[in-house]
Amino acid sequence: MADEKSRGSDQELAERPARRLAGKDLLGIQGLSVSDIEIILDTAESFKEVSTREIKKVPTLRGKTIINFFFEASTRTRTSFEIAAKRLSADAVNISTSGSSLVKGETLIDTAKNLEAMNPDCIVLRHSAAGAPHLLARLMRVPVINAGDGANEHPTQALLDMFTVREKKGKLAGLKVAIAGDVLHSRVARSNIYGFTKVGAEVHLTGPPTMKPPEVEGLGVQWHNSLRELIPEMDVIMMLRIQLERQGGGFFPTLREYSRFFGLNLEALKKAKPDVLIMHPGPMNRGVEISPEVADGPYSVILEQVTNGVAVRMALLYLLVGGVE
Repeated sequence: MADEKSRGSDQELAERPARRLAGKDLLGIQGLSVSDIEIILDTAESFKEVSTREIKKVPTLRGKTIINFFFEASTRTRTSFEIAAKRLSADAVNISTSGSSLVKGETLIDTAKNLEAMNPDCIVLRHSAAGAPHLLARLMRVPVINAGDGANEHPTQALLDMFTVREKKGKLAGLKVAIAGDVLHSRVARSNIYGFTKVGAEVHLTGPPTMKPPEVEGLGVQWHNSLRELIPEMDVIMMLRIQLERQGGGFFPTLREYSRFFGLNLEALKKAKPDVLIMHPGPMNRGVEISPEVADGPYSVILEQVTNGVAVRMALLYLLVGGVE
């Protein structure tokens, strides 16, 4: 009976018409409507169950090819996209900068055009330059998914974060969300600001004054110089990694001082709501922005974010590559 039920569910996932997103690509949260976000999260909810099965696969994208083209190091995002493709029965091809013709002097555009000439069905791109996925999307017929472009956006991370919060809280509108740390250099922060404000959450930012983005006033959020003053009122606290690779130095005196004033530890968490959610996009600097006791504690949903990332990326691949009305 269980096998018959699973087969029936697989058939339904494979054959049902997809609710359409507004555009061909997923380039940023800024370009999504509230309806688009709801479609993605609802679709991810239906795909999450696949990852709990003994055989974690549905035939939804059988015969499709997904290229993961990563110019920056990645563990969670790249692996998550690969697993998402394979659980939908698509073929996943992974390319890194060191393994491509870019090391021989070929341009990104020429490399992408050559890849498209092989007739893939989607390209997932991570690049250190803001706007790189947007450039490819204008030139390519197949869907392009932004897996992180410089310090600009990381839309799939924001979508999985919103999915996790909605799953835990049952809603997004009206929640108070704190994003704390290196906001200036964080593409995760930007995408989450766009996403949570679009769906009606109240977003608060905090970090060293040197890490305050100059455009904060125009984003519909509030800036605070103290994490501690925010904690008692927040429903969600999202800690950010210090983006040392994007800094020139001089943003704070020492890591010890940063941790003292802007790190989240058990002592600071004593004033939090009893149902607060603690989040982190990873990778974590344990003992700097978050203590091990908090990262592994009862309020943490950090590993659930990773689990939900597979479901959200399955949903995006399905919506952009597989569904036909």
